[in-house]
Amino acid sequence: MSISNKNLKIYNSLSSKKEDFKSINPSRVGMYVCGPTVYNKVHLGNCRTFISFDLIVRFLKHIGYDVRYVRNITDVGHLEENAEEDKILKRAKIEKIEPMEVVQKYTNDFRDVLNKFNLTPPNIEPTATGHIIEQIEMIEKIIENGYAYEKNGSVYFDLIKFNEKYKYGKLSNRNLYDIINESRELFGFDEKKNPQDFALWKNANASHIMKWKSPWGYGFPGWHIECSAMSHKYLGEKFDIHGGGMDLKFPHHDCEIAQSEAVYNQNPANYWVHTNMLTLNGRKMSKSSGNFILPENLFNGNSELIEKGFDPMVVKFLMYQAHYRNTLDLSNESLLAAEKGYKKLTQSFLDIDNLRPSNDENVEYESIIKKCYESMLDDFNSPKLISHLFEISKLIEDVKKKKKFMSKKSISELKSHLRLFLIDILGFSIDGIDNKKIDNSNELINAMIEIRDFSRANKNYEISDFIRNKLNSFGINLKDN
Repeated sequence: MSISNKNLKIYNSLSSKKEDFKSINPSRVGMYVCGPTVYNKVHLGNCRTFISFDLIVRFLKHIGYDVRYVRNITDVGHLEENAEEDKILKRAKIEKIEPMEVVQKYTNDFRDVLNKFNLTPPNIEPTATGHIIEQIEMIEKIIENGYAYEKNGSVYFDLIKFNEKYKYGKLSNRNLYDIINESRELFGFDEKKNPQDFALWKNANASHIMKWKSPWGYGFPGWHIECSAMSHKYLGEKFDIHGGGMDLKFPHHDCEIAQSEAVYNQNPANYWVHTNMLTLNGRKMSKSSGNFILPENLFNGNSELIEKGFDPMVVKFLMYQAHYRNTLDLSNESLLAAEKGYKKLTQSFLDIDNLRPSNDENVEYESIIKKCYESMLDDFNSPKLISHLFEISKLIEDVKKKKKFMSKKSISELKSHLRLFLIDILGFSIDGIDNKKIDNSNELINAMIEIRDFSRANKNYEISDFIRNKLNSFGINLKDN
């Protein structure tokens, strides 16, 4: 089925409405997504954001775009709320290891978790510490253009001066004069011209470990300048999509826009895309309240909040049952329901190979496939897509029960489309579907039965009973007659 990428609509946080997507280059898309701060294990809210953008990347590629996907690693400069301490430095002190050991440890954890979700790696994964020069150069340009000032070895963005020509707070729709300082960096009031000014570069004292030489002395970059410098380096002065979690709208993304306008006189991205929150049992996730679960505990079931472990694909399926712009609640009940739905869809795919073709075809499936595409072209609407995939599942069930009939050609085409949506676009990795995996469960079962028969013939009833009971626990009942 031929699908035009000209029909794609994306919700733009900048305009607060869906817009026709028009890339700067007709055949290419440049996309930057704010990555994690690697000071601890990745949490599920982050996972939802990256799972959502994986869907976006996969679909953009499917409809013909060459996508350059850049997702950074923040490994310096992200300060603790109400404290002049880098989160990575704080973790290094707790674990009694070097700061870059913290970075490597939790970067590895982040990648391992995303691999379990079968996400497409970004084309470029730059680190903040690897781009100190670019950040210093951008800060120098902001100073040169009159929108930043240096004080005691630190550099601050002058928001009052900036607001004389531009508008700060475009994404969050906040008025500068109503903002008290919510910029994650609350120290240095005595150095700032205005309490709302945010740090571009911070002076480091003698005991500060992660610091670099700059025109203003030894120090480290502010959080916001990192993403601006890296996104422009790899995607140019203007690119197509900038993404991240909704919590980054203010102050992070508002500050990014201000920095880019101060240097290049334009908003860095045409489309700003934000994912919504993930709640747990109807409440915000919080370690202090105990309403919190890590991805690894979700997979292995080692949590009082769930009755068992769930496959990463089931968790991913649950996340796609809500639109990326809507809040999603995670609970034991929602996971069980997602598991049931996921198994139904994947089983339907496996059942296609067992359908018997007929000359008396009375099935029309093209309209369902069209609706699948229309759902994705409408701001990547994964819940609608899944609902249409269940229509296909019902169709397969009807053919299987001989209530409806399909030709060999139609069966083959339907399988191709279902594979496309389940694997290529939604990115599921499933036994029996993913070519990297082979479903040899029947061979294993038969081998166990042969071993049991051999044990019984040799009167080794202990092993024989053990195998029978084990198979029974998997839902396989053996009858000796």
